[in-house]
Amino acid sequence: MPANRRLLCLLCLALATGAAESNEPLALHPQNPNRFLFRGEPIVLLTSGEHYGALVNLDFDFRTYLDELASDGLNHTRVFAGAYRETPESFGITDNPLAPAAGRFVCPWAVAETRPDGRQRFDLTSWNAGYVVRLKALMREASQRGIVVELTLFSPMYNDAIWQACPMHADNNVNGFGDCDRNEVLTLENEELSAVQIEMTRKLAEELRGVDNLYFEVCNEPYTSDVPEAWEQRIASEINRVDPDRLVSRNVASHTKRIDKAPPGVSILTFHYATPPKAVSDNSHLRVAVGANESGFRGSDDAVYRTEAWAFLLAGGAIYNNLDYSFTPAHPDGSFTSYESPGGGGPELREQLGVLKRFLDQFDLVRMRPAGEAVATSDGVSLQALADPGRCYAVYLHTPLGWKPKDLAEFASTRRSARVELDVPPGDYRLRWWDPAAGPLEDPSRLSHPGGVLQLDSPAFGIDVALCVEREGPHASQE
Repeated sequence: MPANRRLLCLLCLALATGAAESNEPLALHPQNPNRFLFRGEPIVLLTSGEHYGALVNLDFDFRTYLDELASDGLNHTRVFAGAYRETPESFGITDNPLAPAAGRFVCPWAVAETRPDGRQRFDLTSWNAGYVVRLKALMREASQRGIVVELTLFSPMYNDAIWQACPMHADNNVNGFGDCDRNEVLTLENEELSAVQIEMTRKLAEELRGVDNLYFEVCNEPYTSDVPEAWEQRIASEINRVDPDRLVSRNVASHTKRIDKAPPGVSILTFHYATPPKAVSDNSHLRVAVGANESGFRGSDDAVYRTEAWAFLLAGGAIYNNLDYSFTPAHPDGSFTSYESPGGGGPELREQLGVLKRFLDQFDLVRMRPAGEAVATSDGVSLQALADPGRCYAVYLHTPLGWKPKDLAEFASTRRSARVELDVPPGDYRLRWWDPAAGPLEDPSRLSHPGGVLQLDSPAFGIDVALCVEREGPHASQE
């Protein structure tokens, strides 16, 4: 890590540590339930994080990992709780953090015996004290850096190899539980396993009561194996019962799905691979936060994930988390760039997402609402915008890239411009264009406008450009 970024990380750490005591837990903002309130301030959760093994893999140095996130101003990570693990072959991920080496896996249940090959068998009725120590250490280190943790409790078993590696499989516990098909693991009909799962949920909610930088996600991608809604609701209700103020998330779908009514006790709806960001507008009628908490599988180019993040958050999303394959147990600082994994990630992408974080931090996001339909732009350019009408506007313009673009070099080298049209009241305005990969393009400019449609021509750009417009003067805050 360069010296100046390390200094920034330490400064952030010191400031966050001072604010970390005696705070209410992460909440939906009372004035705008599509936004979060954290330590007295509205926030957006933004990260490019490791593949979910920071807690369960004893070879993963989560302190170094969290330092790297904080050094770019990123404030979120997704962590799997230990009821699910993967194998080294899973999904073609190089040095997968969620596939610990033999004997290096830690989960909520105590180890009952270790086989000669290092494989463990667990007692699903006995709590693992060492796991709790590691979990609380991770939460404490994240808290000191101002990083909010999504703790994902469960996940479907995607294939037989993953199921056979799971502690709940009958071969891996001394209780004889889990002698069933992998699609029967997360269901209330499996009374033995559901009792274990409810007890695990209860214990985790109890152990983490009072921690402010946390929300629970019930289950990762339940839709991939038709996990029953009744089971999901039972897990959510256990969290609600033990810790009524804790936010609970449900992972709804890949891409998008309209939900007519949020499930009881659920305050966050998350989506995977949510590009274009239709999931936000499809669920804007709900009083919940909408997040994109997994991306990836679109190749390794930074531009696809940068544009995805900008588009989702400028559409009104509250969470964006890219899967970053540069984080491995051997490289917890995110410096591994020769991976063959199906997605992207690395120092350059995290720096670019830090630009997005700084851009958003300029605005009072509680007052701002999605305004894409009220802002016009040139044909052939996609647009997302947030606005506090008459006061400020955040506009993002980008060339549509497609799911796995093959001609990004051509996109980047082809310069284009776009015209933005805003219908604004009369006043003095401060304008600033941003390069989403690098930061502000120029010093702010100012203009007076008589009211009505304000036309602004962008600087030439290859893939994307962003605009901040703020009305100046006392009238801007009084209206």
